[in-house]
Amino acid sequence: MANLSFTEVLGPVMIGPSSSHTAGAAKLGLIASMINNNNFDKIDIILHGSFAQTYRGHGTDKAIIGGILGMKPDDINIRNSISIAAEKKLLVNITEDDLGYYHPNTAKLIFYNADGSTHTIIGSSTGGGSIQIVEIDSFKISFTGEYPTLIINHIDRKGIISEITTVLADNNINVATMNVSRLQKNKEASIIIESDSIIPQNVSERLKTIDDVKSVRVINIGAEI
Repeated sequence: MANLSFTEVLGPVMIGPSSSHTAGAAKLGLIASMINNNNFDKIDIILHGSFAQTYRGHGTDKAIIGGILGMKPDDINIRNSISIAAEKKLLVNITEDDLGYYHPNTAKLIFYNADGSTHTIIGSSTGGGSIQIVEIDSFKISFTGEYPTLIINHIDRKGIISEITTVLADNNINVATMNVSRLQKNKEASIIIESDSIIPQNVSERLKTIDDVKSVRVINIGAEI
């Protein structure tokens, strides 16, 4: 008999009614906000498939907004997230659209940051409160938020992946998964690395010193959400 996790048997600890449309949606918003890692005053939320069809009844909009505001799936304040966002003067625009060949429970989130930058994140709620981030700023990627994660943007060149993994090995950080994506040869690229252990700040700072590394973002929240 296969080994099953607690959440696979009983479902996640959450504010209901749905593990996929509510708990997963909240987690998606939370992880997306951590990826953006910036002060923002406006966000577009584009709902796809089943999310678009049922979000009012399941409270998917409230869940995503709650996650964006930093609420975990079991936070009772998710119920009031829309009014809380208004109090914080966060402008939220929710629309429905066909995003293409994605999981039915998918949302596209566009963050408009105070410094003038924007970040676009596409993610799916895959069931039981689990999620998958599938695109960041046009880079096709894949990670779940279940492990501490590094998001590294860099110039695509020979040897840079070896330099990055050497820094991790020197700090006893084991790579659980790695996903590499590039828009064009020798141009911008992205590496997503999921780790078996927390990624310390000094490792992030060391990675930033590697030639052609443009940005390093760390998500250390892991499976606790």
